[in-house]
Amino acid sequence: MSTLKEQPILPIADPVAFGAVKTAIETSFSSGNVREFLRSLERRNVRIREFEDVLSKGLLGPKTEAEYKQLPDGDQGQIREFYLASLEKVAPELRQQFFRLYAYY
Repeated sequence: MSTLKEQPILPIADPVAFGAVKTAIETSFSSGNVREFLRSLERRNVRIREFEDVLSKGLLGPKTEAEYKQLPDGDQGQIREFYLASLEKVAPELRQQFFRLYAYY
């Protein structure tokens, strides 16, 4: 007997700020913007998986860090998961081109 693990659906405590941060992430990873987003990470020498560094350097937008910090812990966790899932969906050829951003060393 096998069981699938499902993530529970957690309610969003601050939908306005959550939506703003999520939209900033979606915009950065959209097909028209992702290459420039990756270039900006490369220029600033920021690894893509370092979400807090990406935020603190304003690479997701100037207001995004403040909006993220006003979220409660549960919402912040969901945003981090969304960000990490988004970076894994980047096209393989772009991931190869920006290999150093994705490397684990």
